[in-house]
Amino acid sequence: MRLGKYLAATACGSVMLLASPIAAAQSDDRQDYDVSAQDLSAALRQVAAVSGRQVIVASDLVTGLRAPELKGRFSSEEAVAQLLRGSGLRGVPVGNALVVQRDPVVEPAGDPQDGDILVTGTRIRGQGPVGSAVITIDRKAIDASGFATTQQIAQSIPQNFGGGPNDATSIGGTLSQSAARNTASGSSVNLRGLGASSTLVLINGDRPPLGGFAGAFSDLSMIPASAVERVEIVADGASAIYGSDAVAGVVNIVPRLNFRGAETMFRLGTADGDSQEYQASQLVGARWSSGHGVIAYEYYERTRLAAASRGFATDDLRPFGGVDHRGGYASPGTIIAGGRSFAIPTGQNGQGLTAASLVPGTVNLGNSWTGADILPEQRRHSIFAALSQNLGGSLRFYAHGLVSVRSFDQALRPTADARRTVPVTNAFYVDPIGTHQPVRVQYSFVRDLGNERSRGIASAYGGTAGIEAKAGSWDIDAHGTWGRQYERASLINRINTARLAVALADTNPATAYNLFGDGPSTNPATIGSVRGSTTSSNSGIVWSATLRADGPLIALPAGAMRLAVGGEYREERYVDRGTTSDTTSLMPRFVAPIALLEARRVKAAYAELLVPLFGGPATLPGFHRLDVSAAVRTEQYSDFGKTTNPKLGIAWEPVAGMTLRSSYGKSFRAPSFDDLRQDPGSQLIFAYTIPDPASSSGASNVIVLRGNDPKLRPERATTWTLGADFAPRGVPGLHAGITWFNIDYRDRIDTPAAQLFNFLVNRGTYAAVIEANPSAARIAALYADPIFINPLGIAQTDRFAAVVDARLQNLSVVHQSGLDLDIGYVRGRSVGSVRAERRF
Repeated sequence: MRLGKYLAATACGSVMLLASPIAAAQSDDRQDYDVSAQDLSAALRQVAAVSGRQVIVASDLVTGLRAPELKGRFSSEEAVAQLLRGSGLRGVPVGNALVVQRDPVVEPAGDPQDGDILVTGTRIRGQGPVGSAVITIDRKAIDASGFATTQQIAQSIPQNFGGGPNDATSIGGTLSQSAARNTASGSSVNLRGLGASSTLVLINGDRPPLGGFAGAFSDLSMIPASAVERVEIVADGASAIYGSDAVAGVVNIVPRLNFRGAETMFRLGTADGDSQEYQASQLVGARWSSGHGVIAYEYYERTRLAAASRGFATDDLRPFGGVDHRGGYASPGTIIAGGRSFAIPTGQNGQGLTAASLVPGTVNLGNSWTGADILPEQRRHSIFAALSQNLGGSLRFYAHGLVSVRSFDQALRPTADARRTVPVTNAFYVDPIGTHQPVRVQYSFVRDLGNERSRGIASAYGGTAGIEAKAGSWDIDAHGTWGRQYERASLINRINTARLAVALADTNPATAYNLFGDGPSTNPATIGSVRGSTTSSNSGIVWSATLRADGPLIALPAGAMRLAVGGEYREERYVDRGTTSDTTSLMPRFVAPIALLEARRVKAAYAELLVPLFGGPATLPGFHRLDVSAAVRTEQYSDFGKTTNPKLGIAWEPVAGMTLRSSYGKSFRAPSFDDLRQDPGSQLIFAYTIPDPASSSGASNVIVLRGNDPKLRPERATTWTLGADFAPRGVPGLHAGITWFNIDYRDRIDTPAAQLFNFLVNRGTYAAVIEANPSAARIAALYADPIFINPLGIAQTDRFAAVVDARLQNLSVVHQSGLDLDIGYVRGRSVGSVRAERRF
């Protein structure tokens, strides 16, 4: 009866009845299949012939669609489901037949108009990257994981290193070197721990604008998780495919472009009652005869996670078997006079304090985590929309765009603790050693002003629009992408040093600042007068134009040799939009906006070739399948020149179910805007005295160069991988993979400035940056430079042992190797499923 209704419903169109002469399917009809990638109707016909089960489908449902390769042992239902994956269709048992229908619930993974899916790591459709493993976190895995944000999804893989910029490593959060650049509490992904700037992030294959100061990283926090179809990660060098930054690998966020129906989602989470997470989203998608569209909205909120709620968030780690890292800034504070320390006693307000009340030889210790947050408060609104429309013939127009606005607020650990000079005129002055000279006080202002706070807003918006066409069996794509990320951040509750100096010199007890009490002991109006802040903003803009094509070249016995070619033009711009500061002068100061550099323009061309040597009907013992691929990409940069990078891959399947693979390639990372700055504000020359075992006095004078080397080159890497994948035909759903990787990363951009006091101690190590025994003319030229400063007052005529080049330059090398292991088991049933997975 159901079959009759289906046939009646399709009476206006043609219906294909695909069957073999064999009788209907049995309860267990598992068969071995070896079906090559081809037209979907032909692939379904092959399944019907092998299984003996009728497969019924309306011809207009499968016209123009292609099926992926199908190899292994499956039931007829499993085989049809594999062929229909990503098509928006499903096979429904009706009696002894399988009827192919549109799937009203499950959204397709790719656009049915696209034919084969484009997988991350290759430009050839319908084919994964040869020799490289692809980690895929699909929608089903996302829903099962419980992750609320895109950064949580991408960061969940073992290949990610958690030390990159994220909302827990914003300014004052940790000692991460990336913290100062994470100006808006964004989040990145950091494959292999090689740095967020060495991992390329894409949104549906295109570069988004960068976040953080000077475009330090791609901010995943701006992408709503409810609009993500899947995340594909290739933890392998991929500059031959994508260009700069793909040294450690590529993370491609594929949005839900083809959703149909409506999905409403609410989520509530809590962390031991101390921090809450709220999420709500609405997704609506529709399909019509010539196209489809999707629109999604998501609201996300997470309350702050205070350090006080986690016992481990403290400088004093002795209760955990560690050491005490508390510093000498506290309230009450510590007086430093005559080279000695005098702890100020507790329980008093600093009025009438005498030297006899102090505790000599002691420092009051403070915990920098007091009042601080581990995680900031975050709120985000996001809208995503996508459209696909057939224009007739073989043309299709497509577009998708994202608008996301996120606010943040975090209580920080102190970033500007310093000894404060208290003159003898201060109304509360205490003289611990009787010299009647100014004293210095180590004092924490947290109890007076509250914690320093970072708060602000980040917004990202952009989109892609393009035309796709088919020319015979070739796919041609032309599209443009534009995006902008804007960030504004304020650091509040900071000390205005100029106003504090005035208040410390005040003789009036009613208005002078009191650093000698236990806790706030100063007139609130005076405390308010020294409260400073800094507000800065920046924006990054990227736009690109792409023309690419891929398709078969030559028919070989094992399949078609396929080629992908393309050209790209990209323009990037970063602007520091100015800073307003109220921390160092009596009046607020504004620093005018600057573009760190002129716009960077990149021209690129690439080609990728896939050659199937064995497979399908062309097999030999030990050569069930053998594919090789080669890719090359050349790029011309407007600011540092040209680079060309190749990649080779091989995948050998000696027997069905086992694949051995390897890849070799070269990758690079272009210097960032901040790396290439040469403006006076980014350069410094100074004279200093540092330890020197070769000197009779134990120290020598040097001149230190700071800033950026104008001859910076791109960072370069050579990557090797060897791997094996196993999918035993006798145990459907079981898979295992192992990958050995080796990365030789050289010319890394770094500065040796942190080793200033070791330069002459370890001369052999730092010989490349030491200019020994500089001439008098060289010293004179450096002293005459407008950016020269002389903090120690060293005379030009004094002897200098060296000029030390501590500028940012290509001087670091990283060698890294390791193993990735992936084991999983997924067993589907008619009702429910079993899934187990482990990645290392």
